[in-house]
Amino acid sequence: MTKGLGRFEYYLIQLDDLLLKASRSENAALYLYENDARTKFFMLQGLARLYASFHNKKRFTLHKDLYKQIEDALGAIDYFDSYAKELLDDASMPVSLRIYMEEKKAEHVAILNAILIKRKWINHDPMRTKKIRKKLKTAKWLKPQNELVLLHQFYKDAISEINSFYKETGETFTDIELQVHSLRRKLRWLSIYPQAMQGAIQLVKTKSTDASVKKYLTQKIVKSPYNKLPLPGNNPQVLQLDQQYFFALSFMIAALGDLKDEGLKVVAIADAIHHTQAVDQNIALKRAYKLCKMPNNNLQNIMNNAKTLCSAYFEGQYLEKLVIGVATIA
Repeated sequence: MTKGLGRFEYYLIQLDDLLLKASRSENAALYLYENDARTKFFMLQGLARLYASFHNKKRFTLHKDLYKQIEDALGAIDYFDSYAKELLDDASMPVSLRIYMEEKKAEHVAILNAILIKRKWINHDPMRTKKIRKKLKTAKWLKPQNELVLLHQFYKDAISEINSFYKETGETFTDIELQVHSLRRKLRWLSIYPQAMQGAIQLVKTKSTDASVKKYLTQKIVKSPYNKLPLPGNNPQVLQLDQQYFFALSFMIAALGDLKDEGLKVVAIADAIHHTQAVDQNIALKRAYKLCKMPNNNLQNIMNNAKTLCSAYFEGQYLEKLVIGVATIA
């Protein structure tokens, strides 16, 4: 089995187990959501994104879209579930808003159940994963050393694309979803690929320490389990990333995530007010601010804080310093 095929198989085996158990449960979508199937789909999507750039672009793009459809659906469930739980814990919030969130969660659970059946992920012989394996076996897999050269270039291209995206946001962020959340997603992929590649990407602690990056190296980030990558194993070569800049990347993903969550909470509650109280979006937003005990226009303040955070990070050109290069395992 080629290394590329083996990487997919690693997550497909885990997914098979979840899908079989989900098929036997009363609610397959809910089972997958509650048992972290989203992580498996994230990893498979990450691998498909990478291999679509290496070879067999059409085939792996189709695979990526398959995984993304389920991951997006699970993400939608998580979005409404998290706010339903948060509202339940806040006695000052109207019950109608929590009910709305729970109804939206149930709606997206039903949508995912329909997708699972339609796309033959469950309750079908053969299941979707068997068809995926059949297609994967006929891909034109490359030798590991050739993959690593392409992986190096992929990171360089991805970083260039992120820089361009950030520059296009201008002096200030104006949209929490399309700018702050989108930027965070793009950064997050750079931290997902090392997990998905199962040892082919390694962190290296260089001798020279960048004093300007120390503010990102908090204990929470340095000790985070997400920053412990799989061991190289039998990979003959690896792509090396500078550890300090990878930690800085992780800091940005976490910090932007906190700001994104704070902003989207207001957006979610405003949307719930709009639908349950039959008021226009501006009035709904003002009521959401009041319920969240935030000043009016706080959404812009959140985006301004995100822009300040990003300005220092991108001015430091830490992304450009992230990738060291391909190295042979001694």
